[in-house]
Amino acid sequence: MKLIELYLPPLAEIELEIERRECARSFAGFVKRAWHVLEPAAELKWGWSLDAICEHLEAVHRGDILSLLMNVPPGCMKSLLTGVLFPAWEWGPAKRPDLRYLGTSHKQDLAVRDNMKCRRLIKSDWYQSRWPVTLTGDQNAKTKFENDATGFREAMAFTSMTGSRGDRIILDDPLSVDDANSDAALLAAELTFTEALPTRLNNEKSAKIVIMQRLHDRDPSGIILAKGLDYVHLCLPMEFEPARRCHTVIGFSDPRTDEDELLFPERFAREQVDDLKKTMGSYAVAGQFQQRPAPRSGGMFQRGDFEIVEAVPAGARRCRAWDFAASKETPGKQPDWTVGLRMAYAKGTFYVETVTRGRWSPSVVEQNLKNTASQDGGTVTIRMPQDPGAAGKSDAENKVKLLAGYPVKVSTVTGDKATRARPASAQAEAGNVKLIRGDWNTAFLDEVCAFPSAQFDDQVDAFADALNELALGSSFSFDNF
Repeated sequence: MKLIELYLPPLAEIELEIERRECARSFAGFVKRAWHVLEPAAELKWGWSLDAICEHLEAVHRGDILSLLMNVPPGCMKSLLTGVLFPAWEWGPAKRPDLRYLGTSHKQDLAVRDNMKCRRLIKSDWYQSRWPVTLTGDQNAKTKFENDATGFREAMAFTSMTGSRGDRIILDDPLSVDDANSDAALLAAELTFTEALPTRLNNEKSAKIVIMQRLHDRDPSGIILAKGLDYVHLCLPMEFEPARRCHTVIGFSDPRTDEDELLFPERFAREQVDDLKKTMGSYAVAGQFQQRPAPRSGGMFQRGDFEIVEAVPAGARRCRAWDFAASKETPGKQPDWTVGLRMAYAKGTFYVETVTRGRWSPSVVEQNLKNTASQDGGTVTIRMPQDPGAAGKSDAENKVKLLAGYPVKVSTVTGDKATRARPASAQAEAGNVKLIRGDWNTAFLDEVCAFPSAQFDDQVDAFADALNELALGSSFSFDNF
């Protein structure tokens, strides 16, 4: 009887092969095993939302999804999963080293960051011992690296998408928070998204993956939704809203059942989410957390945010902020108001004390400016805006001369009105702004609570400027806004 010899490979090789097969079978399984290479000092916190992202990326790999939009809050691993781990998974466990990736973001630095992380993972001993993908020496830089199967991953700024074509275009946060408040940046992003990005695809089997938090109705997500573009939309708000439950074509349905149930409690607990909401304010929360760039209740300020009180505590510092009407009236539109708003700051609270306003001629503006300064006294800082250009500078210089003997600060107007009002919105929502009872209360609240959709916003400008001046002159900080 002939004996047949059976050869069993070493146990270590058997374990490696089991791991290879498990990683090939599941992208989520690969992520969990690769985590220690990218984040050796951090514990991996896992939740169902990560499974959802992984499942949709697997559908992209299979060709079931060719256009994927994922709206996910910051800090939920969307960039790491999509831009770093997914390409490494397709090249190695999924046996597609021929695939070519273009990774892009609003800043090239961010796109390069993910490029470098992906390259570091692929070059690691852990990865190479399981999937020996060889990177070529002549194209192995931080902005682009290539393998010997002609696959590559290249990083570029979103608004500079030229040259290369890819099998996967990964668009990760195409706008910054500041960009979302700039009409020019929004228009540039729209043109790039609609005209440049589609031409960067290799062929009809190539896929587009957009991952971002919502920042504006006109951001690329808004364009996709408004135009009804053929994207599968995975939308995962931080707090569950039953009326907006997400369902997708691969059979996914948001598993949450309770109103305001958290998306990723393993990473963001209730106390942490509530603290972030207080700091960010309702507008930022609506877009970045809830993936709808407007609060459910309307504008940036709510009437319930403002308590009306009788007096300001002793020891307050004060500022009178002015917003001057344009010198020329616009045909068919009511003229703007000139507004002088006085605010006090004491014990962590901002008090709007009084508002004076009128539609005055330039000479009457100067008279009221001087009279109001005299009534306020020399301890009240006067803040005035300076419009761009020589005319704005000259006008500001004349007003400063008029107010000789009083503490005057001139601030150049930068950014749009919503951006300048964001700190005031957050402080009002946190209950840190109160109104002193007066006959101006109703007109002030009517205008402020309709902003940014109101016809007039002069009181909002003065309110925001006064609060910013007092905040910057104290130990208070707006670093998180």
